[in-house]
Amino acid sequence: MPSFDSLFNAFVTILVTIDPPGLAPLFLAVTRGMNREERQQVSVRASIIGFLVMALFAVAGASILSVFGITLPAFRVAGGFLLFFIAFEMVFERRQDRKEKIGDVAITKDMIHNIAAFPLAIPLIAGPGAISATVLLSGSFQGFAAQAALVGIILVCLVITYLVFVLSERIDRILGQTGRSILTRLLGVILAALAVQFVADGIKALMAG
Repeated sequence: MPSFDSLFNAFVTILVTIDPPGLAPLFLAVTRGMNREERQQVSVRASIIGFLVMALFAVAGASILSVFGITLPAFRVAGGFLLFFIAFEMVFERRQDRKEKIGDVAITKDMIHNIAAFPLAIPLIAGPGAISATVLLSGSFQGFAAQAALVGIILVCLVITYLVFVLSERIDRILGQTGRSILTRLLGVILAALAVQFVADGIKALMAG
């Protein structure tokens, strides 16, 4: 069973890459015009789909990589750079702008019935950053008990995301523009530090191999 520090780091990494507070205003945007019951259905479906996608990569991530002949240390370095780029965008608020553009496209194409799957579940919840982080973490969570713990962490993060969706109107009012900006930048700095650690561990494993 992984240590508490490993579990906590995994939880922070996945939660930061999903970025529930940043998704709250986007959830309101893509569900504009829906009543509370319809938003509830969308939030449940989006959370379930996001969980299934990320759980798949948590359990079978290494196998998926092996099909393409990619070693886990190499993916760890590449994924670390990707997470660092996402952190950079979060600190300078470029990621939020891109997410809002994705939300706008979904609305203009009138994809109201599929909005839980796209863009909420994929790529806003289970996006490249969250999937990369999950695959990277799966390398440190070997064995049934450890993988079950990782899936449990993903479940907790998706439950938090679901609760943010449900409380999105209230959270958006409480945080305001300034609060969202501060929180996003703070999470970005934390993710940047975790990304550097991923790269360092990957390079160390490549050199040892």
